Amino acid sequence: MPGRDTDHANTDLTQLHLDVIRGCACGKVLWQPRIEAWLSERRRRGEPLPAEYERLSKPELYRRLGVSNRIYEFNRCFVSHEDQRVRTVTEDLGNGLFEVRVETPAGVQKAVYQTSRNSSYKKHIKWPIADQNDMKVAAWRERHRRWTFDRDAYDRLCAEWAGLGAPTMFMPRTTVQKLYIDEMGVENAIFALMDHPDACGEYFDALQVNQERLIEVINASPVEIINFGDNVHGGTLPPEYFARYVLPVYQRRCELLHSAGKFVHAHFDGNTRPLLPMVRDTGLDGLEAVTPRPQGDVTLEEAKQALGDEMFLIDGIPAVYFDRTYDTRTLTDCAKRVIELFAPRLILGISDEISWTGDIERVRLVTQVVDDYNASL
Repeated sequence: MPGRDTDHANTDLTQLHLDVIRGCACGKVLWQPRIEAWLSERRRRGEPLPAEYERLSKPELYRRLGVSNRIYEFNRCFVSHEDQRVRTVTEDLGNGLFEVRVETPAGVQKAVYQTSRNSSYKKHIKWPIADQNDMKVAAWRERHRRWTFDRDAYDRLCAEWAGLGAPTMFMPRTTVQKLYIDEMGVENAIFALMDHPDACGEYFDALQVNQERLIEVINASPVEIINFGDNVHGGTLPPEYFARYVLPVYQRRCELLHSAGKFVHAHFDGNTRPLLPMVRDTGLDGLEAVTPRPQGDVTLEEAKQALGDEMFLIDGIPAVYFDRTYDTRTLTDCAKRVIELFAPRLILGISDEISWTGDIERVRLVTQVVDDYNASL
């Protein structure tokens, strides 16, 4: 290929990814932009891709762009199994509504969702957990759930994504974050924490039992990079809640995962300023998706102060800089500043993902910045 040996287009990005997290990349930076939202939303809307990319698969698109992917597709290798006594029935209620009914020896859980032609997401009409009985059933399901590793899926994904990044997976959300995002909604969960703390505590204990069961499978697997996919946002998770409900779980998870040599980071993609003073107490190796101003609530310098010289930043460039609202000089200057502050403990990416309205060619501008930096070393 044309260009320098150190350029991304001429580099085994799987090995570079591993070298960076292991501290043996000789200072080089990996450029790993997540473009899933840009790709999937354009396809869902029927918006054409630029002609150069129209017929490409996702791995082919990354290869054409000459960049790495954070390959969370490896989550498919970790298979969740409900207890064999659980029976799940889905019923179409009409008008885009459908009900999911889960029957267990501990009781029945129901959820109702609304689909829409305008979004790929389902709206919760009735959340899976609405009362203490639902929480009891959910806790029973967690305590009786088991996990297995699908080696065939792992081998297929390694072949599909060869040379584009190291195998990566994300764990289920922790405690209150799981209630907020997956099970209850924020407002309902906050009332549950205040009104029914014992029921919430029993549910959190069940989550820990199940998630540590998953960690046993992770630690026996070849997947080395583990993310806590919590979507942490300081607006709904104040420092008091983080310290009480999340911090101890992170510390325990990191202890177990580090015992098997895993690299561990967590996804902080909302306002993060009130929580950053505690991140070095978590045991994490890094933070993913921390979004600086003008999109988030922190400066790059504040993020650096919080992470220090011990923790990695994963991402760092605000996603809005990939829209034409901002000029390209703003984007490239930001990329250079992120590298200046955080390299070599850096996996450069987009905080959080380029939107479907973004200019995909701007990815190449950052590639040039990173390739020039790596060549300078």
